[in-house]
Amino acid sequence: MKVDYVKIDDVNGEITVTLEEQDYADKVKKQLKEIGKNHAEPGFRPGKVPAGLIQKKYGSAVKYDIINKEVGNAVFDYIKENKLHVLGNPVPQQGNDFDIEAKDFTLKFKVGIAPEFETKVNKDLSVPYYTIKVSEDMINKQDELLTRRFGKQEPGEEVDATALVKGVITELDENGQPQEGGVVVENAIVAPQYFKSEEQRNLFLGKKVGDVVKFNPAATCDSNPTEMSSMLNIDKSEVEAHKGDFNFDIKEIIVLKPAEHNQEYFDMVFGADKVHNEEEYFAELKKIIEAGLSNDSDYRFTIDARKAIQDAIGTLQLPAEILKDFLKNQNEALNDENIDEEYTRLIPELEWELEKEAIASQLDIKIEEEDLLNTARQIAQTQFAQYGMNSVPAETLDRYASDILKDQKARTQIYNQTVDNKLFNGIRASVTLDNKEVNVEEFNDLFRNA
Repeated sequence: MKVDYVKIDDVNGEITVTLEEQDYADKVKKQLKEIGKNHAEPGFRPGKVPAGLIQKKYGSAVKYDIINKEVGNAVFDYIKENKLHVLGNPVPQQGNDFDIEAKDFTLKFKVGIAPEFETKVNKDLSVPYYTIKVSEDMINKQDELLTRRFGKQEPGEEVDATALVKGVITELDENGQPQEGGVVVENAIVAPQYFKSEEQRNLFLGKKVGDVVKFNPAATCDSNPTEMSSMLNIDKSEVEAHKGDFNFDIKEIIVLKPAEHNQEYFDMVFGADKVHNEEEYFAELKKIIEAGLSNDSDYRFTIDARKAIQDAIGTLQLPAEILKDFLKNQNEALNDENIDEEYTRLIPELEWELEKEAIASQLDIKIEEEDLLNTARQIAQTQFAQYGMNSVPAETLDRYASDILKDQKARTQIYNQTVDNKLFNGIRASVTLDNKEVNVEEFNDLFRNA
């Protein structure tokens, strides 16, 4: 067997496979012999079928399958051994003359080759990097969030924005009087902060124990049957008959008292003996905010870096026809009528995948198991932080990270995320950063303007 390669142009080539009878004859004989051993024919038991009958009935099909396999293996082995960066799949040339009765065969395949280009990832390339300033307002809001999260519920004098209100709900008739035989809920609890109607919410604000509030349960929840049945302690099938006004006789008010800035609170937020006074506390709050904002800055960098790199490289020459053929084979919804539009839409991503691959090779990006664990740890840490757990022990994070990676779908996502993280970290270290400090509004404008 002989395999030759000819370069047609920068992104197209042709592989020619020449197959002689000696390259496949023994394999055809062996396959036919196996068929004779195991296959019965009318009047013949397995192993007793004449070789001539087997050859006549199955010879051409077996010959075709073996030649097809031999040629296919030869093409892909040549690509692998010669490290051809092929895009799509090899396409058999229309001029291939295949006669199953022939002894020797010459088959040609057109292959698409990835273009060669400079990545432009070096200190000559300038990319903006936006650092978001931490404002006093951000710190105060973070403080308010945490003191409420670690606060305690206790009896209050009047209803505020976060209060739970306990009392008696009584259904009213059209004259505003208690309805005879109407709904009465003796131990009702409502949380006005979750009302969908601001008007209904405001009816409760500022009220005290002993006050009576006239409100409309249906209006508090857009007549949601589940919410109404829960509030009025009735079946969902009955709520349609009870969409009028009700009185709420306030018996008890429970308010959330934010946590005080003391050592117990500092330990709950940051772990034992990590913060000792307000100065250290607010400094740690600033670090938490900066960590979150740095993720936003890094994300913005991925957008700006990609644009800068692609603008510097320019449009890549691609083996369009081979890629279109590949896309049609991969997606049955694509055909000759719509492939041009879809290909045009996909070109930026096709180019970026090639560029990422070249940059990863230039920067020697490799992914180890420890890299995946680090990404999984970060995910676990973020999830814990959402519940106010900012000082989770390392062994706990390791256990959760390992559990995450046991899920194959999650592992694939984490692998892709890790590749991007290491790639853009490498890009960031290799280019010249145009550092810019902006406030949150200016940073958000970057996305709105895009």
